[in-house]
Amino acid sequence: MIITQGLFDNMVLQRTSRNVCDARFAGTCTYSGTVTATVMRKKKPVLRFKNVPVGQAAEKSFSGRLSGVPVGGPYEIVLSIIQRSGAIAEKLTLKNVLIGDVWILAGQSNMEGVGYTRDALPPHPQARVFKMDDRWEIARDRLHELWKAVDQVHVDLVGGSCIPGDSHIGVGPGLSFAREMYSKTKIPQGMIACAHGGTSMAQWDPALKHLGGKSLYGAMIRRFEKNGGAVAGVLWYQGCSETDAAASKAYTERMQTLISSMRRDFGRPDLPVAAVQISHVGVSQNVGNWWSRIRELQRLLPESIPNLSVVPSIDLELDDFIHLSGSSQNRLGVRLAYAMLQLTKQKKGLKAPPALHSIAVERDRYNLMANVIIRYDNVDDGLKSAGRPTGFALTQKRGEITNDYIYRIDLDKNKVILKTCITPLEAEGMHLYYGFGADPYCNITDGADRSLPAMGPVRVGTAKAYTDFVRKIRITELLPLSTGISAVEFPRSLDMKERNFGNDNFLNLHNEIGATSPQELVVYYATSISCTEAMKLNVHLGYDGPIKAWWEGKEHFRDPQGTNPAIPSKGIFAVEASPGRHNILIALATNGGKAWGIFLRFERTDVTEEMIDKGPEFYQMPEIE
Repeated sequence: MIITQGLFDNMVLQRTSRNVCDARFAGTCTYSGTVTATVMRKKKPVLRFKNVPVGQAAEKSFSGRLSGVPVGGPYEIVLSIIQRSGAIAEKLTLKNVLIGDVWILAGQSNMEGVGYTRDALPPHPQARVFKMDDRWEIARDRLHELWKAVDQVHVDLVGGSCIPGDSHIGVGPGLSFAREMYSKTKIPQGMIACAHGGTSMAQWDPALKHLGGKSLYGAMIRRFEKNGGAVAGVLWYQGCSETDAAASKAYTERMQTLISSMRRDFGRPDLPVAAVQISHVGVSQNVGNWWSRIRELQRLLPESIPNLSVVPSIDLELDDFIHLSGSSQNRLGVRLAYAMLQLTKQKKGLKAPPALHSIAVERDRYNLMANVIIRYDNVDDGLKSAGRPTGFALTQKRGEITNDYIYRIDLDKNKVILKTCITPLEAEGMHLYYGFGADPYCNITDGADRSLPAMGPVRVGTAKAYTDFVRKIRITELLPLSTGISAVEFPRSLDMKERNFGNDNFLNLHNEIGATSPQELVVYYATSISCTEAMKLNVHLGYDGPIKAWWEGKEHFRDPQGTNPAIPSKGIFAVEASPGRHNILIALATNGGKAWGIFLRFERTDVTEEMIDKGPEFYQMPEIE
């Protein structure tokens, strides 16, 4: 008798909801007859399992079904072919078999396991793995040995090479996951290793199933069926290969297709899936937007795929430029176990991974600047950080961090409070990120060592269409001011020179103003904008002295009490701009030598939030000359 499917030495058989096995098996043989099973534990038959008929043998093959063996083990299972005469024609003994939960490990290299083996956890007799060479054994990192793979796809993907991997790498999240699951449930744990480093969603396409072991999906299904066609769930870590424009656009739909196909082919419409949100990577920030994009799409997967949990990893450390360290993989395995225990409801009181609940903007009672309040669901024992909390960013444009508006981050139970140097009006309409770009540094977890999810861009408030701040402008010298700013008339001629303030949004004349006596002086700023169509605009001013502004020679704004500090959008006035060129002139009094300068930018108010979210290519903005 030779087993080809369903029962193997050292394996874990998937339990049913009744906590017993229901395992289909098959193989080849020489004789025909009734297949019987005797199940032994510690050399004693288990319950009624002594010479129990479980199948038939005929035409040099046999098949059967072993049902009712309770969770636990290890068991010794003796299969026999009994002829009509009662004689035992053939016998096969399977040793060290467990009944418990079996999990598919799939995805790319961080599921395959490339962490340094110096951090490898010790094996556990109740944690087993179905290796790439179709053998079950006690799980030891490395779980995936691609060079031994039975399925051709794993050979093809490494260029036909069967060279063993480096001995110093091999730690993934699987063993840590299995150990933690056993610790919490006392249920034996089995894993079917199916991952392969560097692979894309296109390579995992279920449409390639018909290729069998020549495709990743087909190989996974073959291994699933070889082990009896029953699993408890799936652990998935993949996404690094999707960090470009084309792949990211198709990512969510491909994930939906993959999970629905697994659920169909595994015969489990409710198959639980714990997917890892990709971590950071030490590559050029030029591709950072795509890494953020995939993380955000992953964060949102539970909204469209039920019974799927996304486990963040953005805070974990690396052993090389892209692979989680061995110690980080061990932490990730525990997080995956926590998520799976919650998904499968095996432990009461557990929470799903931390998830964004809401974002609000409040005015700080002391400095009047914006506090951005971020609330999270599913926080276990409060938010914490090792050292100063970090990882958040606010930006005016999606995918472009131009200024560091956040000067402090406070943690309060399930809340993150971003202390900013901008006004509440400025904060409204900005985009919020946690873990922006390819290689962010994030260090906030809850009390169960579960990271906040990387996210962004997430709109803080109502979408607004802003131009950049004016950074190049025409200015005058400091001029005498004999009256208050309110009495200043629109000047008919001014001697002005263009000045470029570089990357500074604040048009800062502090050195010039600070060198004058406390007498009141005035400086004029002038710029022009061009509109390709009629537009409704708000002109946003920030200032620290008495100010007046003219639009097309007509006064539209004044604040004779203007003083420190200079805050963006401190003053706002509305204008209607026809197609063509328009001029704005601003007079700033020096405030007894205390003024520094102004902020200036424009907001288009007659475009919809939907248009703004689509991107600037879907609407026109004034062009600053």
